[in-house]
Amino acid sequence: MAGMYYGLLFMLSVILMLVYVFMYHRHYDVHISLIFALVPISNIAQYYLSKCQNIEAALLAQKIVYIANSYLLLMTTLAVFSLCNIHLKRYTRLILFIITTAECVFSQQIGLNSLYYKSVQLLNTNNGTILIKEYGILHTTYFLMVFAFFLMGMWAIGYSCYKKNRVSMRFVFLLAMPELLSIISFFARHMTANTPGFFRDVEVLPLTYDMALVVYLIIMDKIVLYNIPDTVINSVQQRDDTGFISFDFKLRYLGSSEFAAEIFPELNDFIVDKPVLTENSILKWLKDFAKDNSKDKVYYKKDDSIYLVNIGYLTDGTRKRGYQMFITDDTKNQKYIALLDRFNTELRDEVAQKTRHIVEMHDNLLLGMAMMVESRDNSTGGHIRRTSDGVRILIEEIKRGNEFDIDESFCRNIIKAAPMHDLGKISVDDAILRKPGRFTDEEFEIMKTHAAEGARIVHEILKNTDDEEFRVIAENVAHYHHERWDGSGYPDGLKGEAIPLEARIMAVADVYDALVSKRVYKEKMSFEKANEIIMDGMGKHFDERLKPYYIASRAKLEKYYSELDP
Repeated sequence: MAGMYYGLLFMLSVILMLVYVFMYHRHYDVHISLIFALVPISNIAQYYLSKCQNIEAALLAQKIVYIANSYLLLMTTLAVFSLCNIHLKRYTRLILFIITTAECVFSQQIGLNSLYYKSVQLLNTNNGTILIKEYGILHTTYFLMVFAFFLMGMWAIGYSCYKKNRVSMRFVFLLAMPELLSIISFFARHMTANTPGFFRDVEVLPLTYDMALVVYLIIMDKIVLYNIPDTVINSVQQRDDTGFISFDFKLRYLGSSEFAAEIFPELNDFIVDKPVLTENSILKWLKDFAKDNSKDKVYYKKDDSIYLVNIGYLTDGTRKRGYQMFITDDTKNQKYIALLDRFNTELRDEVAQKTRHIVEMHDNLLLGMAMMVESRDNSTGGHIRRTSDGVRILIEEIKRGNEFDIDESFCRNIIKAAPMHDLGKISVDDAILRKPGRFTDEEFEIMKTHAAEGARIVHEILKNTDDEEFRVIAENVAHYHHERWDGSGYPDGLKGEAIPLEARIMAVADVYDALVSKRVYKEKMSFEKANEIIMDGMGKHFDERLKPYYIASRAKLEKYYSELDP
């Protein structure tokens, strides 16, 4: 009876082991694999124990049962911790292994001394052969180990219940079933060990082992779905647009996927565990990444496809073991990006063109206002254009020197702002503005207000412009072009470098034009006389540092004004 019982349990455990082998996945927990290997060993040992006809064979079978069961306890406990996502330290696992191995050594004392079994005898029953034992002091350690491992497993299960986000509750309940059945059957067996009857003659524990295997098969069939990193990797590997290449830190080739080999045919010439010696793109990318980890992305074009190569470290747990290349077909993204770039370029060009038109309209509006003011003045006309050209000539020479730190933007803006320097005259009464003779003191005071008023008008016109630099330069030119280096100018009596550079340059061009141009109240002055006045004003009216640039510009200025009035 017992032999048939143990024989059926053995065959069932072998069938369950074969099912496990068939459905085996490389990411299965190693402890579960060992459990499926140990249970058939325990069951076959129980079978032989029930068939033994002498004490020596029975003791040998019993020793095998103890070894299998001891390591089953250890593997079951470690499996519970692993499936509950509770990671034991290495030294903790080592200690548990040492304790289990020590207990196996103790169990081998059966029949040699009275430390594990004080006495033992072979009894033939109607159900088969059994051993009647009187336990020794060392056997107490086996009880303690069984109880300790049971408590550890139940603690892990309970902790997972408390931390509900760590593991599926379905798995927790399934794990608890074999733990509880095993401990109940274990202690029930030892409580009835010396009581004649079926439960004395037949071990229930092997049945719970087979039941545990069924539970573990259910768990392992679903567990991979909860292992997100492994699931993702497996899913990615099944795609036909993703590849992997691995190397160790010595650039020895470790392997690659089929997709990667299709993209890089040279991989077919690489030998596993051999360093890559031939220079190629892959080797160059790895060396670049090793020197600078920011170079972790490379785009590789082949035929009509574009591939993104992500380079990172190949890790084993927390340890870096080499380099990993992750290759994806990025053709659609790159074509979409190229389409967006082309669209953005066209849009940018169109916006730039519209902006230029708006700026031109804006500039023409300002120039028109300046010309309208000029038409009310008592000059012969053309003052705006002439002073703008005079500023341009001066600026060309200033750019060649190193006295002033100016850039192209400043030069462009001062030339553009020059026509607005007298915009404030729009607020001066015609009777004063068009007077053919010299102003009275009272009239001159009114005339001087055009500088501050011009700055106010320019500010109002340009206050919403995006070009802040131009606005400031235009305001300064209008506001301060009548200030003098010695502080005797107007409207604020600024002195020296307190006068903005753009206003100092404008002052030279403005005064020079007033000297050499004809007005209704005066004839134009000779170039020699005008030059004498300008040179005499250096350091008084004008910034003396502008003197060499004026001198360099003199010939061009005289030529320019000569061509205007041949």
